[in-house]
Amino acid sequence: MNEQATNQQTFYQAVSGGGLLVVAQWEAKPEEANRVAEILRDFLPQAQSEPGVKLFLISRAKDNGAQFLFYELFRDEAAFRAHQDSPHFKSHIAGQALALLAKRERTQYELI
Repeated sequence: MNEQATNQQTFYQAVSGGGLLVVAQWEAKPEEANRVAEILRDFLPQAQSEPGVKLFLISRAKDNGAQFLFYELFRDEAAFRAHQDSPHFKSHIAGQALALLAKRERTQYELI
């Protein structure tokens, strides 16, 4: 199986059965953008390995390094709550990153 087919299979497995999709947009204070990126690089593997996480991606805007986009797919609402209650969320996100932001938006969606 080629890499593209493997990636498609993994994606379809992640989205099958529905779930709770959370899309978040952050804008770091300009002088804090690189620090936020460091915090997120440390946080990401832990978030991706949570049992209720089906897909968890964080990206950084190419034309504005202070902007970050989160694309998070959770099994259900309980998995999302568990994510927010996790030690790594409390430490990295609530404890470090949020104070470095100029703007934070988050929207929840149900898959159809």
